[in-house]
Amino acid sequence: MVQSLVGHTALVLGVGLFVIAAIGLLRFGDAYSRLAATTKSGTLGVCLVLLGVLVLEPTWAHAVILLVAIALQLVTAPVGGFALGRAAFRSDAPMPAGTAYDELHEHVERERRSTEDGESRVPAGEQE
Repeated sequence: MVQSLVGHTALVLGVGLFVIAAIGLLRFGDAYSRLAATTKSGTLGVCLVLLGVLVLEPTWAHAVILLVAIALQLVTAPVGGFALGRAAFRSDAPMPAGTAYDELHEHVERERRSTEDGESRVPAGEQE
């Protein structure tokens, strides 16, 4: 009884986080806010759904597979979110209205100028 209640609660909470992520994707105006809503809610939602399945089906085979899936989700989702955010920034996606300071702008502009001038991005000691 308790096992079923805990498992189904985790499933419902996980699906609820998916719904929150979808609402955030539709409601937020800029790429960065949308990205934050989907990666955080999506990652936790997947973990809760998988933990709910693990509680409902407590076998060693399921435990190993589901724990590996959770570990992979926790490792890959932040990397994917970072890559998408970096791609949005490099494609000049507009920043949110409340952004006070853009720390990456100067670095990216310096890199763009150096590649436009024909300079190599490879350090001198590593050139062929």
